[in-house]
Amino acid sequence: MDTSELLKQLRIDRDGRPRRSRGRLVLLAAVAVAALGVLLWLVLGWRTPPTVRTAVARAASGPGAASVLDASGYVTARRQATVSAKITGKVVDVRIEEGMRVEEGAVLARLDDTEAKAQVGLARAQLGAARAQQAEIQALLAQAERDYTRQHDLFDRQLVSAQAMDAARAQRDSLRARLGSNEQQIRVARQAVAVAEVQLDNTVIRAPFSGVVTAKAAQPGETISPISAGGGFTRTGIGTIVDMESLEIQVDVNEAYINRVTPGQPVEATLNAYPDWKIPGAVIAIIPTADRSKATVKVRIAIKEKDSRLVPDMGVRVAFLSAEPAPPNPTVEPAVLVPAEAVRAEGDSGVVFVYADGRVARRGVTPGQTVGGDREILRGLQAGERVVVSPPASLADGDAVAPDEPAR
Repeated sequence: MDTSELLKQLRIDRDGRPRRSRGRLVLLAAVAVAALGVLLWLVLGWRTPPTVRTAVARAASGPGAASVLDASGYVTARRQATVSAKITGKVVDVRIEEGMRVEEGAVLARLDDTEAKAQVGLARAQLGAARAQQAEIQALLAQAERDYTRQHDLFDRQLVSAQAMDAARAQRDSLRARLGSNEQQIRVARQAVAVAEVQLDNTVIRAPFSGVVTAKAAQPGETISPISAGGGFTRTGIGTIVDMESLEIQVDVNEAYINRVTPGQPVEATLNAYPDWKIPGAVIAIIPTADRSKATVKVRIAIKEKDSRLVPDMGVRVAFLSAEPAPPNPTVEPAVLVPAEAVRAEGDSGVVFVYADGRVARRGVTPGQTVGGDREILRGLQAGERVVVSPPASLADGDAVAPDEPAR
């Protein structure tokens, strides 16, 4: 073997095995970093569960009787009025504010009464003049009666002519007629005074009944009129008063189910603003006409428990109860109500996520009709259980969650 071949064998190969070993180390390090990142993500994700909003399922009707029909409606006032003046005039004083309680006959506002007072003064002056003239006529008539009596005596003794007798009689009769006419003028003057006083009283606007002011519509300096005159510069009312004792509930019932409602039927109402407050009531009447556009019939319902929380135009849910308590049936689950956003539709059925001990359980339910902002659950859920409202699309059975507020 020559010297060149020996030198080739002694030369170091830099592209050989040591270089391949370093590439493997780099690859293993990258895999380890990725695995560590996945592990950290799983640990952090496990420690910070998603935050959800929950609500408590509640019984759809009271325990005393079964609900035969549920409907939604509004609280309405049977007695309310927009108070206006009987005459057109300028407002000089307004004594009401929204929320103020007023009694029947209380002064709400005053109009400018300058002209009305002048009319009253004129009418009273005319009445005084008529009465003064009455006294004068009565004095003249008394004198005429005496003259006629004397002339009659003299005529009987043939001491005066028939012409003098006729003149005395004519004077007497004329004053009698004048007295009667003046008495009529006095009556007319009295009526004129009464009319002028009524016009003056019309400048004072009073409450027609006791109630609460819900709207103030006019300010001092504005013109008010019982008729809409003057365009946007003329008000037609001072304010609106509602008799809170006349509050009732009106609901629209689908005409297909109106046969389940009868006058006097007990009901249980729930305000949307106070879902835990059950208000007893009874059907007053079924309005004998239908709305063809909505295929509904209006039903009036009396409220048996009046409360300051009741406000006109509040939304309300009404459960029409059967007269007899429903017999217990252990094979049928009682219906409950949950927020409509808690039910996820899946075909003809639905799914809710029940929250307990920090986790959720996916459960199939049978949804019923929508009652206001709630959904009726016929089967699959019991009253008192907590459900997730508006569950995220990624929420799955067994996931850990954290409620963001106390259940309602």
